[in-house]
Amino acid sequence: MPQFLLLATFGAVAWFGYKRFVAEAERVSTRVREAEKERQSGAQGTLIEDPRTGEYRVRKPDV
Repeated sequence: MPQFLLLATFGAVAWFGYKRFVAEAERVSTRVREAEKERQSGAQGTLIEDPRTGEYRVRKPDV
């Protein structure tokens, strides 16, 4: 029985780690694609609209 609990714990940790890895890889891929689009268009940044004021501002980089 202890072996089963250890194996189940290891499987859960591995599954959680895999999900985190995939999410991080997707986030990085998105940032790279956006940077490539900005480089190709010669833009200095991406503008986003503030929903409250209606003003456009340069998007802050995700940390």
